[in-house]
Amino acid sequence: MSAAQTPTEEQEVVPTRGKPRRRSGRRGLAVTVVVGIVIAGGVGVVVFDPFGREKQDTTSETTTETALAKVTKGTLSARTLENGTLGFAGDYQVVNKADGTVTELPAVGKVIPQGKVLYRVDGKPVILLQGPYVPAYRDLSWGMEGNDVRQLNAALVALKYATKSQIDPASDYFGRQTYYALKELQEKVGAEETGELPLGQVVFLPPEEVRITKVNAVAGDKAAGGGAFMQASSTDRQVTVALNANQQADVAVGDKVTITLPNGKSTPGVVSSVGKVATKENDKTTVDVRIKPSNPKVTGELDQAPVQVAIVSDTVEDVLSVPVNALLATAGGGYAVEVVDPGGEHRLVAVKTGLFDDSAGQVEVTGGGLEVDQKIVVPSS
Repeated sequence: MSAAQTPTEEQEVVPTRGKPRRRSGRRGLAVTVVVGIVIAGGVGVVVFDPFGREKQDTTSETTTETALAKVTKGTLSARTLENGTLGFAGDYQVVNKADGTVTELPAVGKVIPQGKVLYRVDGKPVILLQGPYVPAYRDLSWGMEGNDVRQLNAALVALKYATKSQIDPASDYFGRQTYYALKELQEKVGAEETGELPLGQVVFLPPEEVRITKVNAVAGDKAAGGGAFMQASSTDRQVTVALNANQQADVAVGDKVTITLPNGKSTPGVVSSVGKVATKENDKTTVDVRIKPSNPKVTGELDQAPVQVAIVSDTVEDVLSVPVNALLATAGGGYAVEVVDPGGEHRLVAVKTGLFDDSAGQVEVTGGGLEVDQKIVVPSS
């Protein structure tokens, strides 16, 4: 029995019952095929074949241990449990445009913020700048326009080499202030202070800072312009789940999740994207679901670490609920719970089921006469 089902009263004897089909939420449950009926001091069990075979009456005494739980009121959430991989968001190719000999490269795992030296060719710095629009593809100088100029202006303002009143970060024009701000950046990193940006002096990548994940070149290599020197990710933490493609509709952007980390601790997160292109591997078709941890610091720095993800697909508040294994399937096709009155008398109360909270082992119920803290019979573990 789970923690959510731990008995709080003395144990009694009633039959063990199975888990019925869920009425609502995005997940389905198996149909219960064993029906328990309280008969005086014993228990009658009627077994139904879900495939239509003849039913059989097997009324008998049982010595299965039971316990008492209570009807509770509160919030329930429907969840699906999936295996995931904890790592860093993004996968970027660092393409070199400088000619010469590679003289300095970063180590795998090193974090480099924009405005700092990414690597060196012929001893000259190649600078990382944030650029979400286009990669570097030409020399830039006073009077030029374009998206590459726009991202240069935005980077110079973000790095405080100019104020917003001096350079509009959304401007795509290389003007006087761009010239002076660029000279300050070049001085800071030890490059020649020309106020012009030659092709190969900067690498534009979307994140504000990158984490090196792979280095393809070695010091001393000939740096032929256009080669992919290394790979990088952002420093944003991310969990990726390879979800069965037929479950894609069960998960949506914004769904809340609970991430269980390798150290056993849990932390919340939110679904940030659900893949639309399926991948087939070893007869399994999946889509990638990406999750952003709400508190990235507690996830540590492990890369490609296995985690478990409980995705919340539906939530109900202020509802009555009982442990799932308190449900009895009745001969008429519905469900009931076995209530124990204050005087010790046992009786069946018909209920309708709502949302199932698998992680808590609880199910939403409605039924005449059910009240908070009422005692009900559940199987003992």
